Amino acid sequence: MGKKAFLSANEAAAHGVRLSRAQVVAAYPITPQTTLVEKLADFLANGEADFNYMMVESEHSALAAAHGASMMGARAFTASSSQGLLYMCEMLPYVSGARHPVVMVDINRATATPWNIYGDQRDALAMRDSGWIMIFVESGQEALDAVIQAYKLAEDAGVMTPVMVNLDGFTLSHTYDLVEIPDQGLVDEFLPPFTTTNRMDMNDPKALCDIVGPNFHTEVRVMQQEAFEVAKRKIVEIDAEYGKIFGRSYGGLVEEYKTDDAEHVLVALGSVAGTVRVCVDALREKGEKVGMIKVRSVRPFPKEYFASLRGKFKSMGIISKDISFGYEGTLFTEVKAAMSCPTTKFINYIAGLGGRDISKALLFEMFDKLKQNASGKEMDEVQFLGLRWEYGN
Repeated sequence: MGKKAFLSANEAAAHGVRLSRAQVVAAYPITPQTTLVEKLADFLANGEADFNYMMVESEHSALAAAHGASMMGARAFTASSSQGLLYMCEMLPYVSGARHPVVMVDINRATATPWNIYGDQRDALAMRDSGWIMIFVESGQEALDAVIQAYKLAEDAGVMTPVMVNLDGFTLSHTYDLVEIPDQGLVDEFLPPFTTTNRMDMNDPKALCDIVGPNFHTEVRVMQQEAFEVAKRKIVEIDAEYGKIFGRSYGGLVEEYKTDDAEHVLVALGSVAGTVRVCVDALREKGEKVGMIKVRSVRPFPKEYFASLRGKFKSMGIISKDISFGYEGTLFTEVKAAMSCPTTKFINYIAGLGGRDISKALLFEMFDKLKQNASGKEMDEVQFLGLRWEYGN
C-alpha cells in the first residue's frame, strides 16, 4: 500500500504534491509555509520529482505564475500563509473565475496587526468568497491525502475550480507524526494526467480571462455556483473512492464522531478536532452524551447536512479560530444559519486566536457551558475563552 515516515504536515503535503505529479510549482517562502516549498525543492534536487520549480518575487507572483501554468494546461501548485495569502487576494478570483484548477496549500496563520506568526484561521476564512473550494484538515496524514483528492476534485470536468487545502500553522506544519505515503502506482490509478480544453493552444487559439459586460456577468457567476453544487457531491464521492483504494477516508464534507445519541456537540475545524476527540472519549467514559462534528469543507458549505440536524441536539458549541469583527466567528455564522433551529441552544467559542492553545481543560469547559446553557442558564451567544485580562483592566 505504501511506506510510513515520520513527517510534519508540511512535508506530508509536499509528498501529496509530488505524488500528484504536479508539473509546475510556484514558490515564495513565508512562515510557517516555507518548509513545504523547501521540501518540494529537495524532491526536485534529489531526482524524486520532475516539475518546473519557479522561484518568484512575491506571493502575488506565485499565484499569477501558477495561474499562467494552469492556463497552458499544466497541473500547477503553490502555497502561502497569512499576509502572503492576503497579498494573493487580487489573484484568487482571477483563477477561480477563469475556472483553472490550481491547488494551493494555505498554512493557516494569524494576520497582522499585532504581528503574529502562529496559527489561527483568519487568513483563509477572510477569503471564503473568492470562488475557491476550501478544505480544512486535522492531521499530516489528512493533509497528504487531501492534496491528492484536491487535484481530482479541481480537475473534474463538472467542477473545474481551484482548491485551497488548509492546515493549521505550527500545530500541524511544524509537528511530526507517523504518516503513510501511498504507492505512486496507486495514486496514478486514482489521479490520471490533467487534460482540459480550457487552455491556451497555438493550434486552437482562444481568449481566456476575457471581459464581459453586465449582460453576461451574472450568468458566469451562476455557472460558478453550479460548479460548487457539483463539488458538494464530488467531494463525498472522491473521498469514498480514495478510501476504497488507500484505506483512508474522512467523511467527505463533514465527519461525525460519536454523535448518534449525543445531546451536546462541539463543531470543530482543523487540528483542534483531534483534541476534541480525546475529550469526547473521556466524557463518554463518565456516561456523558457528547460528540463532535468536524467540518472539512467550508466552501462549498454543507448546509443541507446541518439543516438535517435541526432538533437533534440540546446544545451545540462552535469553535471559531477567527472572528468577523462586529459580529461573530465565521463558522458559527455558517452553522447557525444553516440550522435555523429554535430548539437547539448555540454558543460560539472564540478560541485559539494567534495560536493560543486550546487545551483539554478549555474544551471540557466548553462542554460544561453547553450543558448549563441547555438546562436554561442563558449565556452570551459569543464567548471569548481563556482571556489573560478583562478589557479595560
